[in-house]
Amino acid sequence: MTAASVSQQNSVRKLRTLFISDVHLGSKAAKTDYLLDFLRHHEAETIILVGDIVDGWRLKRSWYWPQSCNDVVQKLLRKARKGSRIIYIPGNHDEFMRDFPGVHFGGIEVAQRHMHKGADGRNYLVLHGDEFDVVVRNARVLAYLGDWAYDMAIAINIGLAAIRRRLGMPYWSFSSWAKLQVKHAVNFIGEFQKVVAEEARRHDAQGVICGHIHHAVIEEIDDVRYINTGDWVESCTAIAEHYDGRMELITWHRMGGGLAEVESSSEAEKMLAQVLSPQAA
Repeated sequence: MTAASVSQQNSVRKLRTLFISDVHLGSKAAKTDYLLDFLRHHEAETIILVGDIVDGWRLKRSWYWPQSCNDVVQKLLRKARKGSRIIYIPGNHDEFMRDFPGVHFGGIEVAQRHMHKGADGRNYLVLHGDEFDVVVRNARVLAYLGDWAYDMAIAINIGLAAIRRRLGMPYWSFSSWAKLQVKHAVNFIGEFQKVVAEEARRHDAQGVICGHIHHAVIEEIDDVRYINTGDWVESCTAIAEHYDGRMELITWHRMGGGLAEVESSSEAEKMLAQVLSPQAA
């Protein structure tokens, strides 16, 4: 696995492609401040949002949409206006977006899946990955219960992160650590990776890029390169493709304190209302 910590970098990095997933806007666990800082320091010709960007499950339970969520949407819209191609592949938490394949919202294109042609000639199948999670596919009630248990771990994570920040200690994810201590979870991750890699082979792709399980990694599974983007509620990770085709796993545990663009939130709110409306077309 290729991993890089870029926590000390101040300049804007120019990249061919960025892959980001599992932001879970609308959840109190979403680390919007870290993501905004990351987006300020990275520019890409193409940005692919690999699902669960908006957490519709939590928004249905109780509405939570602070200004920081608007700020993330505004930042992405701003990048689209400045020329970045942005592709949104919905996940299970934002499955309402699956009703709009091919539709553009503020320059953001919705797609069920995407075949990405790497600069090195490698074809990557890009999908969220929830269709290969048996729990999500076949037992929605169990999935919601698992989501509740995950919320508890995230709540602990938020408390510990606040304490560590006050003590001047670096960010550390309790929920990620706890997940990897459970044998069943480790086995599930391994099986998930194998099934997703097999799907890439079925589509004659040499690689697959997905999200969903919040476990960022770049590794080879036989003849397929398996890449998981991670998330922005636990690990704060993204995948960057450089102009030579090299894929890099970026972990962003910094807060640069750079100046944020100040814009009206109306554009972000209008777009969100449009996609959540049952009358949207």
